[in-house]
Amino acid sequence: MEITRRDFLNGVAISVAAGMLPGSLLQASTQLQDRTLYYPPTLDGMRGNHDGSFEVAHGLARGGKQYDIDSAKLEAEYDLIVVGAGISGLAAAMYYQQRFGNDQRILILDNHDDFGGHAKRHECKTENSLVLEYGGSESLQSPRSIWSERALQMLEDLGVNLDRLEAAFDTQFYPDLGLSRGVFFDRANFGVDKLVTGSPTRKVADDIPKDRMNARPYPEFISDFPLPEAERKALIALHTEAKDYLAGMSTEEKTHWCERNSYRDFLRDKVGLPPSAIRYFQQQTNDFQAVGIDATSCADARLCGLPGFQGLGLPPMSAEEQAELDDPYIFHFPDGNATLARLMVRKLIPQVAPPGHSMEDIQLAQFDYAKLDEDSSKVRLRLNSTAVKAQNIQADGQSRVDLGYVRDGKLARVRAKHVVMAGYNMLIPYMVPEMPQAQKDALAQNVKLPLVYTKVVIRNWQAVKKLGVHDVYCPTAPYCVVKLDYPVNLGGYTHSRDPGQPIGLHMIMVPVMPGSGLSARDQARKGRAYLLGTPFAEIERQTREQLQAMFGPGGFDHQRDIAEITVNRWAHGYSYFFNGMFDDEDESDRIIERARQPIGNITIANSDSDWNPYAHAAIDQAWRAVSELSGGEV
Repeated sequence: MEITRRDFLNGVAISVAAGMLPGSLLQASTQLQDRTLYYPPTLDGMRGNHDGSFEVAHGLARGGKQYDIDSAKLEAEYDLIVVGAGISGLAAAMYYQQRFGNDQRILILDNHDDFGGHAKRHECKTENSLVLEYGGSESLQSPRSIWSERALQMLEDLGVNLDRLEAAFDTQFYPDLGLSRGVFFDRANFGVDKLVTGSPTRKVADDIPKDRMNARPYPEFISDFPLPEAERKALIALHTEAKDYLAGMSTEEKTHWCERNSYRDFLRDKVGLPPSAIRYFQQQTNDFQAVGIDATSCADARLCGLPGFQGLGLPPMSAEEQAELDDPYIFHFPDGNATLARLMVRKLIPQVAPPGHSMEDIQLAQFDYAKLDEDSSKVRLRLNSTAVKAQNIQADGQSRVDLGYVRDGKLARVRAKHVVMAGYNMLIPYMVPEMPQAQKDALAQNVKLPLVYTKVVIRNWQAVKKLGVHDVYCPTAPYCVVKLDYPVNLGGYTHSRDPGQPIGLHMIMVPVMPGSGLSARDQARKGRAYLLGTPFAEIERQTREQLQAMFGPGGFDHQRDIAEITVNRWAHGYSYFFNGMFDDEDESDRIIERARQPIGNITIANSDSDWNPYAHAAIDQAWRAVSELSGGEV
């Protein structure tokens, strides 16, 4: 069933052939005489790793294609070339200016049709409102607790004020409406479609105050689950009783066991839950860990706040771990961390947006994408351009880097004093063939975890309000989380406050293989293949069916009420991070260090180089990568 697609960019209608993909639409728009038509944030359909963004890279990594960049005419010379226009790449360009001076010529390349990496912005204009959405990177995680001074300084330099950002998030909005969290049990796995409201379960870094959850006690809440009575009683006991399920082990033995065994095995072998009760937990780790409980260690499940550990007598969590669990998740811009990317781009290329220097004035600022790549600019950002090879050379007695990239099917060559690789770790070995094999092997260990952020704009949310929920966990449905958008009002942008008005739904799908017995890396590989092989129409069908089953009893009609669907497909999503079930911690540290070593005048940024899928890690790694470049002052 097709959704209504907007056939205009930046408010100007253009004729589009039936069935034309968004990527094709963008390519067509670049050929139009009026380049101001190019405005990716308004596109819907399949976004994220969209068609046209990955084919050249897959030719390198999968097809073994090689490029003779020496055969291409030298196009231009720069001081710095950055590969990847995500948060880390943009931060690297800023740090380079700070270190070497604002007069440095910088070229930033990105294979996508928009900048920001995972920090993508989406704008949906309905009949009478604007809905801003985030396509990937969501919020700032515990900035007052775990961010480095360097990363905090970056926020200050960009005009981000944490106090004002915190105040912009209305933590009382959904509680004041009497809404709670809920759990949706789907018919295929539990025999009935049932939405149970009043969940008392807290989230990692929760955005709802503990005393405002409108929750029911666990015995009352779980008693409504569509499970046999014995299983409901077992779940109630797990949540409410402080039992030592690892009795007989020393504290050290318990700690080691929790690091090496999955939460699923803990529930099955130590708690004694039957399979249908275990199924309730299957996707509770998906959002935070990007894998299910079968590939999540008990140590990580404890970090997610899952039950069963309160009676084990384990050592307390570290201050950083406790902060990640307890700090409120409220440092959120209306378009997620796309605001950071937009602030960085405006700082680097001021002419793309109206003048300003705050997180408020950027929210509704209109960006002129035609100004991203101008000859006269010291910093140029070139989209739809996939780097294919970087090689250290000697030119006129000086060390330089030649870099080849493909754009519109054509190979081009540029040269620079320095290159910062700020894309995906696993692709770098194919782009820098001169690096040692041990470093290539280390880079390949960061197998990114796939996920889908689907954004659905609905014309009103009266049905959701009638059902009494704002955030729903789904144990076994395609989407593990479905929730109303965060209530943030900032810089002239106003969150939907009237249930009769449009609002964005945030839906999370993590294509893992529960029960497969595969490692997190192997599940990621299979999940990526699934995502790239699944057409938009199939994901749309799953989206509509799940929403109808969940909210239909409240009067929701997907054909009438859905205004737009945007599927942010991240085949390469979260950076891989340490998993005690499959990794040795000391060896992992060595792999991380080996992988990010400079290769001549080429250094490596990105959150992958820290095995840490957070915005602050991306910023910190950008600083490290720039500090490793020769010359200048750090």
